[in-house]
Amino acid sequence: MQDTNQNGIRKVVIVGGGSAGWICAAMASHYFHKTGVEVELIESEEIGTIGVGESTIPPFLQLIRSLGIDEQDFIQKTQASFKLAIRFENWRNKGETYYHPFGQIGGPIGRHEFYQCWLRAKANGHPSALQDFAPATVMADQWKFIPPFRAQKTLLSGASYALHIDAKLVAQYLRDFAEARGVKRTEGIVTDVVSRPDGFVEKVIMKNGSEVSGDLFIDCSGFRALLIGKTLDEEYLDWSDVLMCDRAVVAQTENVKDPHPYTLAQAQDAGWRWRIPLQHRAGNGYVFCSQYISEDEATATLLSQIEGDVLLGPNIIPFKTGMRKRLFRNNVVAIGLAGGFIEPLESTALHLIYRGMDFLLRYFPDKAFDPRLAAEYNRRMTMDYEEIRDFIVLHYYTTQRDDTPFWRDYQKLTPPESLRERVELFKSSAVLRDGIDDMFRAPSWQSIMEGMGIRPDRYQQLVDAAPYSVIKQTLDQSAPILKAQVAALPSHGEFLAQHCPAAPFKRSA
Repeated sequence: MQDTNQNGIRKVVIVGGGSAGWICAAMASHYFHKTGVEVELIESEEIGTIGVGESTIPPFLQLIRSLGIDEQDFIQKTQASFKLAIRFENWRNKGETYYHPFGQIGGPIGRHEFYQCWLRAKANGHPSALQDFAPATVMADQWKFIPPFRAQKTLLSGASYALHIDAKLVAQYLRDFAEARGVKRTEGIVTDVVSRPDGFVEKVIMKNGSEVSGDLFIDCSGFRALLIGKTLDEEYLDWSDVLMCDRAVVAQTENVKDPHPYTLAQAQDAGWRWRIPLQHRAGNGYVFCSQYISEDEATATLLSQIEGDVLLGPNIIPFKTGMRKRLFRNNVVAIGLAGGFIEPLESTALHLIYRGMDFLLRYFPDKAFDPRLAAEYNRRMTMDYEEIRDFIVLHYYTTQRDDTPFWRDYQKLTPPESLRERVELFKSSAVLRDGIDDMFRAPSWQSIMEGMGIRPDRYQQLVDAAPYSVIKQTLDQSAPILKAQVAALPSHGEFLAQHCPAAPFKRSA
């Protein structure tokens, strides 16, 4: 049968490499392989990549699996380790710790939601903590690990996991994947963009004078935003009024002990510090607000707290939190840092990249570029960005810390109206406002709310239909069983060494 789509896109040009460019190229090559659509990616070895997005969330593994990539091979070649949760230290008050786990917390008791049953138990004086029933939290806290699919018919099967990865190795892995499926890589620095009279991009010109034309352009040029920003001058919505941090100092270190299966997010005087352990090294960073601490002071603070010899850095990365008003405009789609940036507190940077490409494939245009497709793409991506923004702000403005100007100012902050309404609804009776295709599910919101000291005024009355004795017995029995099941597991380091060991890390010359 002859192809009847005469107006179909024939050439996709991706400007920029790194994680964003190669995730887009890998997805495009997988879905457009053998369809006649040409994909060309332009990048330059001269331009370094940010390379700090080394922590992921569970949907990242869905991406890997959807591409048909072998998970074990991917883990070994990207020096990856497993991530069950994020451990938050000193956020509500100094000395307090809580977890944001992946996966379920408990399970339904009869026909009632676990969280509502737990609230009823707390109202009756039950001594348990919410995270006692989260298998990912209990494993993370004990530095233990097993994939849930290896623990069927146990309480551990309710956990989920993500990966800590080396962003540069991931870009290389996906480059190999994409090139094997026909993606053309062109080495060069884009110096000029040529647009048609209607504002659509016609071609890009490189430093060496060569030109690359295309039908659809994906801007993965990072903070430079060559197409969406410099060429189209698309408005940037600045969210620094609610997310005040504007710098990160980053460094890589050698591991000095087994990697823990969680991302550490430790609050500091003017921001927060992360530690992301891979198999042989760790990524470290201090995200801070330059109004309250200098770059030199932040660097000194980070270096005084990290463990192991420094392999790379420290480097300062300035940023402005926010997003483009439109990510899809004319025949340009901005994905990754070119489209927006939200600090990596919940490891969402890579998610927004593959989410952006997934929506592009879902609303893929033809050469007519129907504006209704772009409008729907922009609506859905804006919802994602705003959901993540609100989730991050939740960690800050609910703090009880008043020991530094940074935290005192956050206590005075007026949150986005969408977040304020969500919190007030939750406070009333533990009801969560559901969006379309939300990224953060109920256990995530419940974990942060509880960790930051926000507990609903009451549980839902329908839970009174369940005998309290059944609820109490379930809680009394399940927490010790979960603890015992975790105690029998291998450590995270032991599991990695046995099932997916990475080659030793090569120190740069």
